[in-house]
Amino acid sequence: MPPTPFAVLPALIPDIKPVYDAYFAAFTADADGRKILEILFPGGYTSAEFRKAHTEGTLAWLHKAESQYTWKCVDVATGDIVGMALCDVFIKPRTKEERAYPGIPWLEGEQRERADQVLAPLCEAREKVMGDGAYIYVHAIAVDPKHQGRGAGAMIVKQLINLSNDSNLPIYLESSASAEGLYKKMGFVRVPEESARVIHSKAVLGTETDVEVPLMIKTPAKTGL
Repeated sequence: MPPTPFAVLPALIPDIKPVYDAYFAAFTADADGRKILEILFPGGYTSAEFRKAHTEGTLAWLHKAESQYTWKCVDVATGDIVGMALCDVFIKPRTKEERAYPGIPWLEGEQRERADQVLAPLCEAREKVMGDGAYIYVHAIAVDPKHQGRGAGAMIVKQLINLSNDSNLPIYLESSASAEGLYKKMGFVRVPEESARVIHSKAVLGTETDVEVPLMIKTPAKTGL
């Protein structure tokens, strides 16, 4: 059996810039992901000035984050970071206020209202499904398009599944249409429509049709699915 070409490791402080190089490259290349970036960063997200500010803001956040973890996927042949994952591991009980939708602090006016129309329903659905329980919430999994098709995405998901199994915590995430097949292949199932459903309006997204978000969940091996 050939050796695994990737290693998934906790990201270190110097990794933040290359980790998000992979994130922005992946989301820009995906139609759904690119739309989210345009809504979150309406002023643009490709300039050196923006990326410098984004890196500094991310580092500042990491100094106070209590439950959020960043993973890097490294090509073991080159040492290059080719992918990433960002997740919260909620272990301690949180109040309803702590679980509430926080909003997007860097946006104002119509731009913030548009972002709220996209993100608030996702938070509400997650609350319906997971509530105040302990679980792993995956914000993002991304692989640089130059390295897609080599198994890096599956390796990242496998690492998170291992974490789920070891901790006995379920995983919850919102998939893109393009990634849903991979998640299903690795044991995730869609949340039943009667439990929660999110459909983004084409008027809000600026797309030709409404877009339904695949809400996915995987329970740890010790308990089921």
